[in-house]
Amino acid sequence: MNTLDHIGLTGLRPAVGHPEPAETGPAVSTRTAGGRGMGMPTASFAEVLQRQLNEGTADRALVFSGHARDRLATRGISLAPQQLSRLQAGVDRAAGKGARDSLVLLDDLAFVVNVKSRTVITAVAGQSKREGVFTQIDSAVIA
Repeated sequence: MNTLDHIGLTGLRPAVGHPEPAETGPAVSTRTAGGRGMGMPTASFAEVLQRQLNEGTADRALVFSGHARDRLATRGISLAPQQLSRLQAGVDRAAGKGARDSLVLLDDLAFVVNVKSRTVITAVAGQSKREGVFTQIDSAVIA
């Protein structure tokens, strides 16, 4: 079967001097989910890639670095399960937007989080937060 035949141009042949391309595998179908006619794929490459990158991160627990644990301990900060859940949800939202290092604001607390590794780098509370400057972040989330 000639290449032009399988796309509906039966009887046409490649131009003289141009060999017919070799078949390298199955053609990519752009049929719609219902199988009716030709259409565009239902998800773009960027959407599929982002979905793949986010899979498995939403349910992973946060890790607190040694520095963050020290900050929490010296400042007497403890997180209730509800607050930890909100912090994780904030990190999930940052990941969904492609953030790398995010400032997550939670009640009167601030956390700098490496989103990809889901690691809390540092924690700041109360008045200390208002006096500080946060650097090396690319996003901020209010959780």
